[in-house]
Amino acid sequence: MDMPLFIGSEIYRGSSYGPDHPLRVPRVPTVTDLARRLGWIAPGQFRQSPRARPAALAAFHTPAYIAALARAEETQSVDAATRARHGLGTPSNPVFPEMFRRPATAAGGSLLAAELVAGGGVVHNPGGGTHHGMADRAAGFCYLNDPVLALTRLRALGLGRLAYVDIDAHHADGVEAAFAGAEGMLLLSTHEERRWPFTGALADHAGGVALNLPLPRGAHDGDAARALDELILPAVARHRPDAIVLQCGADAVTEDPLSRLAWSNNAHLAAVRALRPLAPRLIVLGGGGYNPWSVGRAWTSVWATLAGHEIPERLPPAAEEVLRGLRWTHRLGRNPPEHWFTTLRDAPREGPPTPGVAERIAALRTRLRAEV
Repeated sequence: MDMPLFIGSEIYRGSSYGPDHPLRVPRVPTVTDLARRLGWIAPGQFRQSPRARPAALAAFHTPAYIAALARAEETQSVDAATRARHGLGTPSNPVFPEMFRRPATAAGGSLLAAELVAGGGVVHNPGGGTHHGMADRAAGFCYLNDPVLALTRLRALGLGRLAYVDIDAHHADGVEAAFAGAEGMLLLSTHEERRWPFTGALADHAGGVALNLPLPRGAHDGDAARALDELILPAVARHRPDAIVLQCGADAVTEDPLSRLAWSNNAHLAAVRALRPLAPRLIVLGGGGYNPWSVGRAWTSVWATLAGHEIPERLPPAAEEVLRGLRWTHRLGRNPPEHWFTTLRDAPREGPPTPGVAERIAALRTRLRAEV
């Protein structure tokens, strides 16, 4: 592959989980529009995301669940038995017009990404990263688990050593459930401690394949850098993966309403830059992120980093117009600060070492050495 590729779809434009749901905000369209207005998507660099067919989804999800999800979209209703069994029609995973087509498109994008990187290269699918979905039920805003499907496809393509790195503020419980004990897998997750889904404890190793680093509330860029330099990069380098899948959820930033971590988006860019040389294949997915400005700015910056574009200190008017056009019915959206409109990169958010982080990293490094 000669250049990094960007996967997107118009299904995300205007599609919403509902007016009161955290995923009522635009995300992928913001990234796509910003990248286009900045001239960061060259001819031939954009790929339209296909919609995954039920047979492809069945590589992880049960046929009964796939059928229930498709039926819920068609009828726009869920009965009590389906709600209880499959987790559909709940406040977190509501019925909405595109509830099958939208996640199936995200899954199709991640499956396409696996195919595209088979011979080497980099692909960004910001619509992906739905890491909570289980084989037989929806969970945590995730109807399908596209990271699991991408990893499964990579394995089917003969790539035996894979590293999955997840820097979302929430633990990747669905991915861990899918690959616990799987040969050739390495799962690394940083996430806020005592935050839903309340999994991913320090001692949780998923049959020897996972390193989970729960971070205390208020953990900042310095803590993220320490986790990257002292744990994630050494673990990935030692694993020598054929491919890396990075779930780059943007909800660990200070302004996100669904976490209490205090990263800037510089932490995400540092992870992208550092992981890129460690494998011949890299897939970068989206994930969490519920402030439309912070998620759009973060993922557009991620794409710039992958594609080799310099991020300007101030956005040109055409890109600024995209950010000024966003609306968010949340208290943080009532009076947005000016830099949410005019910049992509956050100011760094450093601080003294957060108590407990160094000790947790040391414990995981000890386990890593013991497993050599």
